[in-house]
Amino acid sequence: MLDPSPLNLGDIDRRTLDNATFLRWGIARLGQNLATGDPANADQMLALLRRLYAAGRHDLALGRLFEGHVDALQIIERYGSAECVRQARAHARAGASFGVWNAPWRDKPLVQDGDRLHGGKSFASGAGVLSHALVTLHAGQAEHVQLLLVDLVATPPCVETGWWDINGMRDSETHRVYWQDLPIDRVQPIGTPGDYERLPWFATGALRFVAVQAGGIAAVFDGVRGHLTAAGRDGDPHQRRRLARLFTLAQSAAAICRDTRDALFVEPADRQAAHVAHARSAIYDLAEEALVLAQQSVGVAAHFHAHPLSRVLTDLMVYLRQPAPDAQRMAVAEAAAAGQLEPAL
Repeated sequence: MLDPSPLNLGDIDRRTLDNATFLRWGIARLGQNLATGDPANADQMLALLRRLYAAGRHDLALGRLFEGHVDALQIIERYGSAECVRQARAHARAGASFGVWNAPWRDKPLVQDGDRLHGGKSFASGAGVLSHALVTLHAGQAEHVQLLLVDLVATPPCVETGWWDINGMRDSETHRVYWQDLPIDRVQPIGTPGDYERLPWFATGALRFVAVQAGGIAAVFDGVRGHLTAAGRDGDPHQRRRLARLFTLAQSAAAICRDTRDALFVEPADRQAAHVAHARSAIYDLAEEALVLAQQSVGVAAHFHAHPLSRVLTDLMVYLRQPAPDAQRMAVAEAAAAGQLEPAL
């Protein structure tokens, strides 16, 4: 049994564990003594963002799953019944791992037929790893979705593992899942239809994965620095210029997370989403430049599977592909044009 009490992640090498064990251990360690609800103030938010950042810097697949774990627990705290919240807290303290599966499986959607559920979800990160998942259900003709909490140990889905045939984020255990004849009384409704999409949380919650991505940029810097030092190339003036720029990119990403955190506790609710959209767009651009610089610095060696930087690069490339990046830029432009976003020091 791995001891999850210290927050330090550097003392366990994922290569010494099977992937599911590493991910469960990492989620338990990162979640140690962390409040399960929405951060009540800027200090609590910064503490959460630092854990997400640390997860991404250590391992992006772990960061992806820990972010989903935090998201699920916050949603349950926000909309669940008192008993459901009590149970979720107890499960989390005991090492349970939660997630949110909201991507539809186009050919096999999750539907309710009488007192049974059929179908599933796509892009279900942590399938086979998580103990609990929030899934979205379009009930009848409802315009909004209903959230359901599923105990994945008691009611395990069928998992289609062959679908996730991709270079990056392979270790996130992202698969397609489905149930057949799942009794509706085996799941717990969380909130009411439409709660999941409520603002500002639905938009501002993206700052969580932005922090993980910022940690990924720091991991790129770490990997390049380690490679140049080990190869004795850190004194080359061209490499020094690239490494200096990588530091600037990583530090800028961290600063954007902190600044956006501040905005969420200062700006009115109707402006908060624009600040997070700016953070998403800015981190995307910083990460794209970091990926180019890393490959210029390390060369073809970075693409050998055995190289420690290889998985960081491919994982970050995939993790950046969050939905609708162009829409985020449009939201930033509209807010800036309306005077809702202003440069300031």
